[in-house]
Amino acid sequence: MDKEKILAACDHTILGVDAKWEDVKQVLDDGIKYNVASVCISPVWVERARAYAKDLKITTVIGFPSGCTTTASKVFETKDAIEKGADEIDMVIHVGALKDGDDEYVLGEINAIKEACGDHILKVIVETCLLTEEEKVRVTKIVSKSNADFIKTSTGFSTGGATFEDVKIFADNVSNGTLIKAAGGISSLDDGEKFLELGASRLGTSRIVKAVKAME
Repeated sequence: MDKEKILAACDHTILGVDAKWEDVKQVLDDGIKYNVASVCISPVWVERARAYAKDLKITTVIGFPSGCTTTASKVFETKDAIEKGADEIDMVIHVGALKDGDDEYVLGEINAIKEACGDHILKVIVETCLLTEEEKVRVTKIVSKSNADFIKTSTGFSTGGATFEDVKIFADNVSNGTLIKAAGGISSLDDGEKFLELGASRLGTSRIVKAVKAME
């Protein structure tokens, strides 16, 4: 697989709380240069980024990184982000509700946020590093049952990121056209290629573009 195909699957990411506009601007410039799928930035930067990079797809995060805000708060965040120019939304589920077995809460929240998204792509972050294998299978089926577009492994801000094993679990259990995003800790073109081969359609990473730049 050539590097252009891997880059085209990347949501080139900057979500650090200490990121300055110059840092975000560099990610936007790199996203344009390397023809990535989108750039993934914090909500506070969306409006400025949209004005700066009019033709670049912008992803932002909702309920990030804990997922422990209310559904109403997440819906408000989503509508605000879309109004300011976000193209895609990556939301974090309430992991505690999943662990409580409250699948209806998880499903209802996802669908409420998708309704707020309208035609915009919704990716559902489930934080696999905090889940048992049974919970990973169950949440994959919940997301597949929902109106969301993607299931996503990780925020990158918890105890672990994407693993090959977790993406395989997703791939073995998704249905209804649900796509897969691997995110967190993806550091090389080889890793990116492997995740795509296992069934991921998107890669959330800041490092693949850096790896390509280092090769130039």
